[in-house]
Amino acid sequence: MSGADSRGTVMVVGGGITGITAAIEASEAACDVILVERSPYLGGRVAQMHQYFPKLCPPLCGLEINLRRIRTSPRIRCLTLSEVVGVQLHDGGNRITVEQQPRFVNERCTACGACVAVCPESRSDSFNHGMGTTRAIYLPSDLAWPFRHTIDPAACPGEQCGKCLAACPYGAIDLKMSPLHLEFEVQAVIWATGWDPFDASVVEGFGVHPNMISNVQMERLAAPMGPTKGRIVRPSDGKEIESIAFVQCAGSRDDNHLKHCSSVCCMASLKQARYVRAQYPDAHIYIYYIDLRSPGRHELFLAESQRDPKLHLIKGKVAKVTEDASGDLVVEAEDVLAERRVRQKVSLVVLATGMVPAFGKDTASPLLGLTRDAHAFLSGTQPLAGHFAAGCARQPMDVASCVRDATSAALKALQSCAGSHRE
Repeated sequence: MSGADSRGTVMVVGGGITGITAAIEASEAACDVILVERSPYLGGRVAQMHQYFPKLCPPLCGLEINLRRIRTSPRIRCLTLSEVVGVQLHDGGNRITVEQQPRFVNERCTACGACVAVCPESRSDSFNHGMGTTRAIYLPSDLAWPFRHTIDPAACPGEQCGKCLAACPYGAIDLKMSPLHLEFEVQAVIWATGWDPFDASVVEGFGVHPNMISNVQMERLAAPMGPTKGRIVRPSDGKEIESIAFVQCAGSRDDNHLKHCSSVCCMASLKQARYVRAQYPDAHIYIYYIDLRSPGRHELFLAESQRDPKLHLIKGKVAKVTEDASGDLVVEAEDVLAERRVRQKVSLVVLATGMVPAFGKDTASPLLGLTRDAHAFLSGTQPLAGHFAAGCARQPMDVASCVRDATSAALKALQSCAGSHRE
């Protein structure tokens, strides 16, 4: 950290695109920044995406540039595998307690993979949303930063096994690491804790089927570094698809589940329809929707999609999804415009699940003095001075909007730092 010439210290909670942007903006305005991320790597949901809309370019290009800015900044300190567990007002600022879980792998790691080759234990691959497994010691992704392995303590028997210790040529594995409790004095806190996908398995009529996936899983299927190396196939047997259905508002705009609209799901499905068309020129694509929402410049993307003769847009909410003996799925819905019920057999179903807050939904937020809105997102105005919610922690939004919101939060944090110095 830089020290004497600093305008103050800002903590950014969350290392996704919002948190990364806020950290960079605050640091380049001469603030010291502590970036806290609960996962073992930075990048959040953007790191798991295949392409952005509407340009359909890979998000890792822009993400890599920002990660390089973080790596080379003398003002930013990154704490992965870390969470805020305490907030206290102190001398006009905040005393923040952070708990950091052990990685069990130190800075000597070169990500050579020798440890992975000998590890006998496996775990569900969380980066690929459970589509596949990794070893208990793993690299979250080929482009992860920090670029070093981590050990999942829930899957690793520790020193009872120890095969990775003997295999590592650099002495990078330390199975005796323990959690750390760290305290920081900061003038402002930006809560950029992001979002999680809604669990649509609780929606009556959908059920759970091997060939029904969520929209976030679809991103990983299409990604070249995903579980199928970019091939969009049926998860149950790896077969190529002949048809696909996208079910919009899977639990959203529903008084029983999510009352809010996440605003990006329609565009995400239209984008993913392009993924399918690129691999399967003759596949039929069905999108069942309540309303197609493509605000602003995205209307052009929708208009272009509508010119695809094998893309069928059906206004109607899906009531039921069942499976036949071949593993294909049958989607039942009401076609509102045609005034009839429809049944369509498809190879794969993608549920367009909405966004739920990754942090504000739990009991931790009131314990830390944070407030939430009616949909459990963090309130834009927080009762604690110098605390600001940004990005999808505050409300559902797309990546470009998250970047703008992060810049706004960084400016507010800078003003808080200036106010603290005046006092």
